[in-house]
Amino acid sequence: MISDAHQRKRSKQREKVLGVVRSTKSHPTADWVFHEVRKDLPNVSLATVYRNLNLLVESGEINEVLCDGQLRFDANKDEHFHFICRSCKGIYDIDEARVSSPDFKLPRGYLVQDVRMDFYGVCPNCQAKA
Repeated sequence: MISDAHQRKRSKQREKVLGVVRSTKSHPTADWVFHEVRKDLPNVSLATVYRNLNLLVESGEINEVLCDGQLRFDANKDEHFHFICRSCKGIYDIDEARVSSPDFKLPRGYLVQDVRMDFYGVCPNCQAKA
């Protein structure tokens, strides 16, 4: 958990990292965020970007998304699922997808705190190219 001091201290770098992640729906990698942040803060280090991404995840301001072994970041805090294109590797939010099965029950004693489900296939853009 993040300390209260870290939550109160809002650095220029952290605000820029958060702004970059919020500016895209592409679920960026840390490397992509780093290159975008450097456009405005040319002296920022990759370590600073990683540290701030981790702090933003810990504070709940952004989410991590693991896609094909690569960690990406998502500013969409609404409940949603992801569609991962096997062709272009793009990650797309699927807001209208809902999983509802009245027969599904976890064994007694489990407390669900988060559900992650991903859909894999080929996105419309890649289908159009084929």
